[in-house]
Amino acid sequence: MENESLLHQKLSLFGVNPKKEERHNDNKTTSSAVTIRGVLTSLKDNLNEKDKRPVIHLGHGDPSAFPCFRTSTVAEDAVVDALRTAHYNCYSPTLGVPSARRGIADYLNRDLPYKLSPEDVYLTLGCSQAIEISLSVLARPGANILIPRPGYPLYEIHAAGSNNNLEARHYDLLPEKRWEVDLDGVEALADENTVAIVIINPGNPCGNVFSYQHLQKIARTARNLGIIVIADEVYNHLAFGSTPYVPMGVFGSIVPVITLGSISKRWIVPGWRLGWLVTSDPNGILQNSGFVDSIKGCLNAASHPVTFIQVCESPIN
Repeated sequence: MENESLLHQKLSLFGVNPKKEERHNDNKTTSSAVTIRGVLTSLKDNLNEKDKRPVIHLGHGDPSAFPCFRTSTVAEDAVVDALRTAHYNCYSPTLGVPSARRGIADYLNRDLPYKLSPEDVYLTLGCSQAIEISLSVLARPGANILIPRPGYPLYEIHAAGSNNNLEARHYDLLPEKRWEVDLDGVEALADENTVAIVIINPGNPCGNVFSYQHLQKIARTARNLGIIVIADEVYNHLAFGSTPYVPMGVFGSIVPVITLGSISKRWIVPGWRLGWLVTSDPNGILQNSGFVDSIKGCLNAASHPVTFIQVCESPIN
């Protein structure tokens, strides 16, 4: 109960932090310059145009760019059918089309010991916007968030872009332990201003998959520290090796989990820009603290995913 009270205290300090205007931020510029995409863009801009040798992009995250991967014709037909009804040329509801929210909840419920409702699901412009909204809600003066090293640089970029209201602290993944989280390091990094820990499972860029036992340890560590878990699961079920994929939401009764995902990778449609932010929190801590209201407030000031894409992806399979 003491740890739950600490978490409730921290969450009560969160407020809506929608971007009113773009401001120059040297930290954001510096962070974006060291991403894989930034390096690849720089290399591409400096290629010798007279050199005709083919270039292989080892940092490419778009499976649809390769002919061996093809979007299902069922999905393509669904888009065409949705467009031809002329019912979905309108703006999307702020939180997402209800049938799409229900379809994603049902899809995620297949792997959970409790049931999500459509009200737990918020649709976003890809997983990238889900990351941005999560960090916007968490940002406040003095707050810090724990992110993996190596990891996905967008978390650091958005933390740096929060007008210094969210410090990114890096914990290590341990290569000798199949890139497990260094939980001792996490406990040493965290303090009274730590608000969340980010995990990416399956891992990006390492491709590792956390075991059930390790995820449970992460949940218990987060509970003891009085912080929430942000689980980036955009590669869910794209798991290699013998370790089965387990969603972090399974442990939502131990600690509140913000689950981030999208249709981009598994369904080979990154250009369709449909993602989600899901509150996996059967104890209602996020709702009671006002955290959910802050998410809604951010979405009120945000752009929304395309309406006919939401419709054609519900129910999701």
